[in-house]
Formats: sequence, structure tokens, C-alpha cells
Amino acid sequence: MSRRTALQWVELPDGRCELGWIDHGLPTFRFGHAPSGLATRRQLREAGLCPGGQGIVAQITWKRGRRWAGLYRMDLAKPKRRPSLGQQLAVCKALRARRTCPTCPAGQRVKDYYLPTSPRRCFDCLRHAEEIAQLAA
Repeated sequence: MSRRTALQWVELPDGRCELGWIDHGLPTFRFGHAPSGLATRRQLREAGLCPGGQGIVAQITWKRGRRWAGLYRMDLAKPKRRPSLGQQLAVCKALRARRTCPTCPAGQRVKDYYLPTSPRRCFDCLRHAEEIAQLAA
């Protein structure tokens, strides 16, 4: 099987024929020339949908075939799942913990950044610890 066939009429899963070619066994189209009814994962997400377990039915390519994106059928796409209230609260609690310095008095919360993962202390506490280490040396 050759990697790419010449430009031809390719049949889509819904029975329509569009001008494209077969690449790695999939109907392939140039960027900006995807048939209606097919969308990339990003386009589905913008529409509030997800592929819903379906496989890629076609693809688009650009940058002379070095870049590609899979195309999914929009009629088989399902609505995106929404997190429950408990899941949303868990995420909020985790993000709050990433901003709370354990060495500051009364667990001071930083506002402009998340704490670094390795020392898990705010920059003021890190700077203070460095100053103490320099004085001790």
C-alpha cells in the first residue's frame, strides 16, 4: 500500500463523495477544505461536544503533510460531560492548597502565583531561609 494516492473522489462514511486522497487508509483533505459534517477535536470542543468514543473517519493535513488533524463525524458526537459540584469543590480546594504557604504565619495565601512544587514555600520564605543560611555560614 502506498502512503498517498493521487487526488480523487473519496467516499465518506455517510456516503458522500468529496475531492481528496487516501493517506494511510484515511480520506485526507487539504487544510481548510474539510467536508461539512466533519470537525476536529478542537472544533467539537468549541461546540460543546466530544467524539464520544467514535474513531477518526478522515484527516486534514497542512505543512506538506507534516502536520495533520483527525476529523470526527459531528452527528455522532456527544455533549461534553460537566463536572459535579463535588468535583468542582475538590479542584478549588486543590488550587487553594497550591497557593497556601505552610511556613508563613497563619498559612498566608499568595495571590500572584502558585507555590513552587519542590520547596512548596513562598518566595518571601525562600529568600528569608537563604539569608539565614548566609548568616550562619
